[in-house]
Parts: sequence; C-alpha cells; structure tokens
Amino acid sequence: MPLPTGDMPWPPPYLAPALDAMHTWDTWWSGDPDRLEQLYGGRNGGAPDPKRLQYAGGVVGRLARWWWGTPIAPGERRTKLHVPIAGDLCGGSADLLFSEPPKFTVDDETTQARLDTLADDGMLATLQTAAEVGAALGGVYLRPVYDTDIADRPWIDAVHADRGIPEFRWGRLAAVTFWRVVAEEDGQVWRHLERHEPGGILHGLYQGTRDRLGRPVPLEDNPATAPFATAVTEEGAIPTGYAGLDVAYIPNQATRRWRSQPRLQDLGRSDLDGVEPFMDALDETYSSWMRDIRIGKGRVITPNAFLQSNGPGRGASWSPDREVYAGLDMLARPDSGSQLTVVQFAIRVQEHRETAEDLVNQILRSAGYSGQTFGIGGDVAVTATEVTARERRSMTTRGRKVLRWRPALAHVIEALLAVDQTVFNSRVVPQRPTVEFADSVQEDPLSLANTAEVLRRAQAASTDTLVRMVNPEWDDAQVAAEVERIQQENGTAVPDPMQTGALP
Repeated sequence: MPLPTGDMPWPPPYLAPALDAMHTWDTWWSGDPDRLEQLYGGRNGGAPDPKRLQYAGGVVGRLARWWWGTPIAPGERRTKLHVPIAGDLCGGSADLLFSEPPKFTVDDETTQARLDTLADDGMLATLQTAAEVGAALGGVYLRPVYDTDIADRPWIDAVHADRGIPEFRWGRLAAVTFWRVVAEEDGQVWRHLERHEPGGILHGLYQGTRDRLGRPVPLEDNPATAPFATAVTEEGAIPTGYAGLDVAYIPNQATRRWRSQPRLQDLGRSDLDGVEPFMDALDETYSSWMRDIRIGKGRVITPNAFLQSNGPGRGASWSPDREVYAGLDMLARPDSGSQLTVVQFAIRVQEHRETAEDLVNQILRSAGYSGQTFGIGGDVAVTATEVTARERRSMTTRGRKVLRWRPALAHVIEALLAVDQTVFNSRVVPQRPTVEFADSVQEDPLSLANTAEVLRRAQAASTDTLVRMVNPEWDDAQVAAEVERIQQENGTAVPDPMQTGALP
C-alpha cells in the first residue's frame, strides 16, 4: 500500500479510540496538573455555575465527575495537588527491564566486534527511554536510523505509539507509517509521512489542516524533508538494505479494550490502563491532607478593642508579640473568661496516610507490580532470593514483557547490521543475534562467597563452576584465566599427564 494520494481525515478515524486512550495515559504520565484539569474539564473559564458540566451526560459529564473534573469556584485559588505516581510506574517498568544492558551475541567474530561498538553507542539509554514510553502509551516502535553528517555508524531510534499508523498481519507488524508536523502557519499544517515497507522507506510531504491530511507537495518545499528528495529512487523509496521490515513494534502488555477490533487489538496496553480512578482518588487524598494542614494552622480571634488602627483606610492590626497594651475602657464580665480565643483544628494525619498507602498498593497491584519494587516495605538488605520472593509479582510482569522485547530487539538489531553494511560498507554479516537480558536483582557478593566456600568444603563443585557462579557475566576465556590463577596461588596447578611425553 503506497502513501496516500488524496485528502483524508488525519489521523485515520479508526485509530480514534486508541489515540484518545493514549492521550489520557500521556496526560497522567506527564504529571502536569494543568493538563489534567484541561483533560477532565476542571477549568470553568469563569462560568457562573462551575459545576454545570458535572450534570451533563455522555463523555463530557463522565469526565467532569472525576475529582480532577471538579471546577474551581470563582474567586478561589487552585489547591489541588498531583502525585506523579504514573511516572514512577513507567520509570520502574523501564528499570526492571534495562537496569543492566542486554547482551547481544552472534556467531561471526567481526560482526560481534562491530555489534559491541554499536551497542555501546548510547543504545542502553535509548532502550530505557523506549521502555518507559511503551509502559505509558501501551507500545513503542524501534527502528535503525543514520545520518552520515553527524555519525559514522547507525543507531536505534524510538518512535512513540501515537505517532505511527501500523498495519498488522497475523499479529505481526507488516508495515507502518510514521508522521510528524514539520510546519504550521495560518491554519495550514505540513506533515511528513514516512512509510516503512519491507526493503524500503517511502517519504511524502502533505499540506492540509489540523484534522485533514491535505494534498501531497514536493519534498523540497520544506527544509525538514528536502534531504529525502535526493535520496529516493525512481520508485520513490529509499532502500534500507534489509529484505524485511526494518521496524519492530513492542506492545507493552496484552490488550483488553480493543481485543474485538482487528485494527487495534495488537497495539498493546499501558501500565496505567484501569488505574486512572485510583490515581485520581490518590490526588484527592493528598489534596485533602494538605487542606487539613492549611486549615489547621493556629489562629487567634481577638476583640476589636485589641486592634491598633493603622490610619484612615488602612485597617487595623494586632501583634501577638507585644508585651504592654494601653488601658482599655471596657468592663470585664465575670463569666467572660479570656478575651482571646485560640482556634486550632485537628490534622487527620493517620487517616490520610492509611488511605494514601492503600490507594498506592491498589495502583501497584492493578498495574502488576509489588510494593517492594518501589521502596514500600523497607530497604532492609536481604539476599537476591528473598528479594525475588518479595517482588514476585513485579518479576512476573517483567518476564511477560521480556517475552515481547526479546524477539523485537533481535529483529531490529539484524536490521541495524544490514543498514550498517549497506550505508557504511562495514564488513559485518547481518544476522539475528541471541538476546540475553541481565538479572534485575543481583546476588549479594558476601552471600555468593559464603555459598562458594560451603560448596568448596563439601567438594561439591569444581573451581571452574565456583568462578562462574561468583562471576556470571564472565566469558569462557576470563573464567579459564581466573581458574589458572587460583590454581597457581594454591599450588594445585599440575601438568596434565595426558599432555606429557611417553614414559621410558
């Protein structure tokens, strides 16, 4: 399917449910209170009745009935407090996957050396960012890119899920069209469409409006797309050097909302899907807590006679630190008691704390994580086995995500090697690597040493096995060298009798 040739609604209408959901998740992930108020209609714009929208029907009324949809009364300042737990969730998901760089292994030594160089060039930071974006929006695209003017090698780029029009076939990405706004002026919008198909990339520039794609115009008409005009072939595409599709899509988790919609069912699900009401309630709880603190400030109510005039039109004031006052011409009533009244409201700390903790635990549980992953439950040093047991739910969620990330990473790395060979004339052999994810929980060195010591005394493991257990990231050459050094230090390095000459 080529690029569009005529005017059409943009983005395509069938993507509206997914893009609306991604917009909601993105708003929570951004942590911007202004965007939350705008999303749920909390800005009344000075209307005489700030709550009129909450009685409306349909989507508008439903959103306005959220706590963030409660408008601020005229004349009052905003006192709503936002807890950025959505950002913590998505960031924690990325940390579980890529706290350590994954290991890519191929058979060819030259290709392996070049792949190590490509992987060291900021790839881990890109993968961490992509994992956080995917956790927030429900998925993310990975693609190899290059620019000979700024680098002598290709690299991996992440594209957000709401900037791609995917085409799936049997649950796999068959083609995708990325789009971006490159210019906007006087109601006219110029969009750059980049369609990826097996073997090539199509580029197009369109002049339209905010909701219409418009007509295609030459790529030279905009500086952002002019470089592509000289790179396309007669067929209108830029070859990638890779026979298959050079883009991989990683859905975050299985879809729930659109499972019965064929065009949307493979997009994936955000970690924030379904927990928006709890995040709304958490913000309300913390705002109520802060309201108690504001109202609970101690105040003193004093008679007017205690106030000192500041002059005509300037009101009166009272200083609680003043020691001596002038005599007051007043009669004290026997039953009046003190003329000063101290007002101090109670601050419901315990109630708010327990409510907030319960909401946080519910949010984490619904998103598929354990509280221990986010520091809930203490930071007492324990073994890796105990940590894994406490974080079992988080480890299970991580395992599900690894199942989706591993084949996608292998695919995009193979495409990256093909681009490196075609564009930069490297001597690599494009092949699909073996991808190994590092353990997110590292064993305590002291615990490993104690285990190795017990196994050594019991003669239950060889020196080679113990070295591999204490240093799981080492390769065979490093292990062999360490075993030889240990044997020499202990005086157990003896020549192999099978390697000696024949006996006389």
